[in-house]
Amino acid sequence: MFDFKKNSKKLKSENKTETSSLSVQLKQTRASLFGMLFSKKTPIDDTIINELEDRFLLADVGIKTTDLIIRLLTATIKKKSDVLCFNEQIKQALLPLLKSVEQNFTIPKNISKPYLVLVVGVNGVGKTTTVGKLTKYIKSENKSVLLAAADTFRAAATEQLNIWGERNNVKVISQINGSDPGAVIYDALQSARANNIDVLIVDTAGRLHNKKNLMDEIKKINRISDKFDITIKKEILLVLDAGTGQNAVTQTKQFKESIGVDGIILTKLDGTAKGGIVFRLADELNIPIKFIGIGEKIDDLQKFKATEFIDALLENNS
Repeated sequence: MFDFKKNSKKLKSENKTETSSLSVQLKQTRASLFGMLFSKKTPIDDTIINELEDRFLLADVGIKTTDLIIRLLTATIKKKSDVLCFNEQIKQALLPLLKSVEQNFTIPKNISKPYLVLVVGVNGVGKTTTVGKLTKYIKSENKSVLLAAADTFRAAATEQLNIWGERNNVKVISQINGSDPGAVIYDALQSARANNIDVLIVDTAGRLHNKKNLMDEIKKINRISDKFDITIKKEILLVLDAGTGQNAVTQTKQFKESIGVDGIILTKLDGTAKGGIVFRLADELNIPIKFIGIGEKIDDLQKFKATEFIDALLENNS
């Protein structure tokens, strides 16, 4: 017989473990936002709100988003006749903001294979590494994956992607450095179709002569996929480095305006105190955040879950 109470406790325990693990990885951001000043029983007053405002700005939440959060927090406090604990007050103010951009990465059903995933972003954000981790995630969902090394302009890109292909036991379609990325894509699409591959992930260039060059190259990849089969479904995932602050916002706006962005993967959250950029991206751009990167290991790519993220930031306030 199904023991609901037992399984419910097990699920809560597993969720707590996940949050605890995430809490460890987010310790720098947690410390910058909430650390050492507040406890779970601390009532929020004007002094604390002023301190929070300073901390949000230092953690790259941004002026506009910080103003929004402070207004939400003040409204939350005023609505309650009883005094909520600090954690609950903060959570009620922040959760709706992040919930609006929480969206799982989902491969559509009953479509022409392969599902095409273009991973884009500037050099240095961890793009190729993220492709490797995303491959592991998709394989864990019992889907077959093929990789395409379309960043033919960076000498080490293909070699790096081949390493991730070996780790995940998947094939990588590539050509010599300096080759036409369009040719790589066409070969990869043919191979994926011939072998009934579920998902084709394309590692695109992160830097060319100028921004227009880069965007044109990615647009070309889109055109080639349409020429191959206009019914192919595709998704553009933008990789951002959480530690770059305003640059991450600027990059997102540029990619969104030039080629469109279906989702964000925010990397290197474990190595920065500037993780407040999550709130800024949610407020200013409202693009779904599909994954967050919290380490260098192949499993350190997690689905973005708003509740778990906020709980991890608040976990050690005791």
